[in-house]
This record gives sequence, structure tokens and C-alpha cells, in this order.
Amino acid sequence: MPLLLIVLIAILIAQIGFWDTFGALLGAAAMLVLFVLVAIVAAGVAGYIFVRRTRRRF
Repeated sequence: MPLLLIVLIAILIAQIGFWDTFGALLGAAAMLVLFVLVAIVAAGVAGYIFVRRTRRRF
């Protein structure tokens, strides 16, 4: 009986650790996605400014 209790406690601790780790991985993936989106928007704005400045010269 004590062995079963120890196994159940180990499973509960592993589950909590798994969901914390899973949440951290999802958060890291979301940060990478947001970084890529911000980089794309920044490149688009820089391209727009560049095109606008080059058209003004001619």
C-alpha cells in the first residue's frame, strides 16, 4: 500500500511538471511567432519608407 501511494504522488508531481513545462514551451513558441510577426511588420514599414523616399526624388 505505501508503494502505491509513493507511485501516485510521483505521477501527480510528474503531471504538474509536465504541464508547467508544456506551458513554458507554448509560451516560448508564441514569443518566437510574435517576434517573426514584428520583424515582418518592421521590414514592411522600412520598405514603405524606402519606396516613398526614392519616389520623391524623381
